[in-house]
Amino acid sequence: MGRLAGALCLAMAAMAGVRAGAVEGYPWTLPAGFPAPAVPADNPMSAARVELGRYLFYDTRLSGNGRQSCGTCHQQSKAFTDGKAQSVGSTGEIHPRGSMSLVNIAYAAVLTWANPTTRRLEEQALVPMYGEHPIELGLTPADRWLDPIRRDARYQQLFASAFPGEHDLVTRDNAVKAIATFERAIVSARSPYDRYHFDRDDTAIPEAAKRGEVLFHSRPLSCFTCHGGVHFSDAMGTGRDGDRVELHNTGLYNLAGALSYPSTNTGLFEVTHDPRDVGKFKAPTLRNIAVTAPYMHDGSVATLEDAIDHYAAGGRTIRDGANRGVGKDNPLKSDTVRGFSLTPEQRADLVAFLQSLTDEPLLQDPRFADPWPAAKGQ
Repeated sequence: MGRLAGALCLAMAAMAGVRAGAVEGYPWTLPAGFPAPAVPADNPMSAARVELGRYLFYDTRLSGNGRQSCGTCHQQSKAFTDGKAQSVGSTGEIHPRGSMSLVNIAYAAVLTWANPTTRRLEEQALVPMYGEHPIELGLTPADRWLDPIRRDARYQQLFASAFPGEHDLVTRDNAVKAIATFERAIVSARSPYDRYHFDRDDTAIPEAAKRGEVLFHSRPLSCFTCHGGVHFSDAMGTGRDGDRVELHNTGLYNLAGALSYPSTNTGLFEVTHDPRDVGKFKAPTLRNIAVTAPYMHDGSVATLEDAIDHYAAGGRTIRDGANRGVGKDNPLKSDTVRGFSLTPEQRADLVAFLQSLTDEPLLQDPRFADPWPAAKGQ
């Protein structure tokens, strides 16, 4: 039953997609039945553009302190997260939220934890580069970071290959396009779970994971309600503008007063100012979830087991301190977070299923690795 339920979710997601790679000629290397993401017409995929984006993604010259890059908060070994509860910007500012995984970000209908208005990777990339609330990379609008890039012979070749025929090659716009293209290329589809479903390899995952999948798709748990489909997230689909967007309050907090969530982290409310949106955040992909701890938007849940316990309780209870409250009683909590019971064996099976979503080839793929150690050694 688990494979059947999972296959139905995957099939529905695949039907929604278009194998754009065949049209554009970019080698997505996806399993049969796995949809290629939508790609904007003004920034087509190419291997040369992905490679340029890789260099820029890991280049510390794209930061105010000259020591950080996009890759600082999005590390390949951690499925492009940083392992911190809350990320730290180039000025040392601690951010209110943790870095979100970039894996399969090309399919995302929501690119951040709680702002549904940002839909394009090219637009979103400007936020960490130039944003001030909080300061992330800490670049200034003067774009002086482009000067050493223009003088770099390696970049002169990379930009020429990525944007053939253009006169003014090394520009902010082209750099952002290349970074977005690199991020679009980071597709996870080679986990044991993928081999089990797409390649029909019954030996790819252990029996415990198979039982865990049944639990995941069962009505008592209903994990699939928010973490369904091929990407295990209802905020991810084809990457097209028409994709449905839904954010959720999971009962992580229930503070007394006007706001039930900490004032620095009220979720969708920060965008809409609608009191009903307090605590609503994106359901992130569960792909590679075993390597992206800690969890939740603010990293306040340490382990997979703790995350399961949170949902089993129907919300988190914080007994002491400024954030004390009973999350399951939050009146704004999503109806899907109802709580459930698990035996110790079922809990272990569910963890085994989640661990089967780890794509080890992706975490070690040289196409997405930091090129600079090798480049500087030449």
